Amino acid sequence: MPTDTYESMTSNTVLAYKRAHKLGRFDPTAPSQLEAQAALIDREIDGRDIVVGARCRLVKAETGQPEEVERRGEVAYVGEVEELPGVGRWVGVRLDEPTGKNDGSVKGKKYFDAQGNNRGVIVRPDRVEVGDFEVVDEFADEDMEEI
Repeated sequence: MPTDTYESMTSNTVLAYKRAHKLGRFDPTAPSQLEAQAALIDREIDGRDIVVGARCRLVKAETGQPEEVERRGEVAYVGEVEELPGVGRWVGVRLDEPTGKNDGSVKGKKYFDAQGNNRGVIVRPDRVEVGDFEVVDEFADEDMEEI
């Protein structure tokens, strides 16, 4: 059945029932889809203790597993990023090594100081795992002790 036909039916459909009882998207007090998405992101940030200054590592959003090449850093920003698509807060991470995508700015607007080019990333909270992760020192190599 075409969508237009279904929506025009006034009785004996689930949609008509929802309309009549003001359920779901027909509830005038319900948050919009965008508000609900932003609230979900806020709960994730708060529930996972993602705060500025916390040590973290980046994980794959789909699995929550660390990336193949582990990237660690410090949360440097938590908030809105107008230049990026979508609603809700983002997380800016100052990486230990220059493996990022920016310097803490997006389209010329500075959100945090990444302390160098390619040391910053801005990601969704599902990509951040907070924990007691040691700082990655790119020069701390066992072979360096021989020199």
